[in-house]
Amino acid sequence: MASVATSTEHHFPVRVFGGPTALFEYGGLRFLTDPTFDAPGDYPSPGGPLLTKTAPSDGGPSDLGRVDVVLLSHDEHADNLDTSGRALLADVPLTLTTPGGGQRLGDRAKGLADWESVELDRPGGGTVTVTGVPAVHGPGPREQVEPITGQVVGFVLTGDGLPTVYVSGDNASLDAVKEIAERFGPVDTALLFAGAPRFSVIWDGACLVLDSAQTAEAAQILGARRIVPVHYDSWAHFTEGRDELAAAFTAEGLADRLDWGQRG
Repeated sequence: MASVATSTEHHFPVRVFGGPTALFEYGGLRFLTDPTFDAPGDYPSPGGPLLTKTAPSDGGPSDLGRVDVVLLSHDEHADNLDTSGRALLADVPLTLTTPGGGQRLGDRAKGLADWESVELDRPGGGTVTVTGVPAVHGPGPREQVEPITGQVVGFVLTGDGLPTVYVSGDNASLDAVKEIAERFGPVDTALLFAGAPRFSVIWDGACLVLDSAQTAEAAQILGARRIVPVHYDSWAHFTEGRDELAAAFTAEGLADRLDWGQRG
């Protein structure tokens, strides 16, 4: 009987809004990833190329209900934190993000270094532990990537009697995924940022986040029971979408692990 209850609890719903934005409840707390709700249009990227949003979000801040924690992979790009997302942070008790973002975003934000953890009180007693984990926003070694695209952080959520959840953030490194799997695998649910974003002016068009085949490989490495893909639609620089993801997971025999999340 206990195993049945655990299995049911592990399949908590995830609402997806398009782009990198998803909402889920875990341990009685409500978590939102990378809030982006602005309208379609062109958005400047300081020091980088113009970002073009091609489709509206599937809902807005007024549809969220209570948000206890924002898990923000980084604050420097409009396709991960836009104007409406920044306004939302003022009403959220805690934003977890990169060390640099923690300094930029004010008193309600906390930056997490690699493997640094915080414990959050659950409404019914007990705690949820959120651990910052490595992420690399582009090809190559982190020390070469960060001066171009900035710091990024991923997150692992754990707690007594709770599933292990991984939120990748804008990560392109399977080596980072392997490090995370060594410490936390197997993972129950992984929200994997995908989409194969590319710009011809940055690293000759190499992927800045996982492509579809790499996303399927990450699922294998993590031993993930469920994958919720995000960050693959609504922006012009995302070069692979749902069809490519479905094909890649099917090719690896992992199609049954895909969960596209709830919309609307």
